Amino acid sequence: MMPPHLRRARLRGLYVITDERWGGGHLAIARAALRGGASVVQLRAKNTPLPKLLSVAQELRRLTREHGALFLINDRIDVALLCQSDGVHLGPDDCPVALARRALGPHILIGASCGDAEESRQAELDGADYIGAGDIFGTATKPDAGAPIGLEGLQRIAQSTQLPVAAIGGLSRDTIHAAIEHGAAMACAISAVAKAGDDTAMQQAARELIAAARFPAAP
Repeated sequence: MMPPHLRRARLRGLYVITDERWGGGHLAIARAALRGGASVVQLRAKNTPLPKLLSVAQELRRLTREHGALFLINDRIDVALLCQSDGVHLGPDDCPVALARRALGPHILIGASCGDAEESRQAELDGADYIGAGDIFGTATKPDAGAPIGLEGLQRIAQSTQLPVAAIGGLSRDTIHAAIEHGAAMACAISAVAKAGDDTAMQQAARELIAAARFPAAP
């Protein structure tokens, strides 16, 4: 199993979150995003029954391995363990990071959603591997995301932690590079990829986001 510090080093680049409402569903979005160059895929399916969720997760695990990308599960620690994902992403209403770390051990990545620097510092102390910072610009995909924190809020979070930061919320080709300039190692996309159109359009959207972001080269 890959040591934690090596997995954490892979937390960079375009981070695509699937949504069953658009783009043909989870598998279609992930497949197109991976072909377009995404480095991280997160399965977010909060209302999906467990049998179907496991089936989708297992297929996404296979796809991400084929493309050398990280695979994360939103919220569901049990599904992460069962499908051998690289990690989980936890929001403020999910399992606490410290408890998840005790349950998962040192080798599974844990991401934590944070809206300010204080939350970010606490997540790092509790054992998180990366911070999901946002909502940056405002998003229609998560109505309960709260008020946007803006680029200044993103920068404060990035400066508060040694962990990689994933910027999320309203990122587009026009705004993604600004998020990287303000400290993000990863840029999250949902509708910017999933709503682009068919498979070819979603692949192209992912490529264009990566080109616009100008992510720093890997160390």
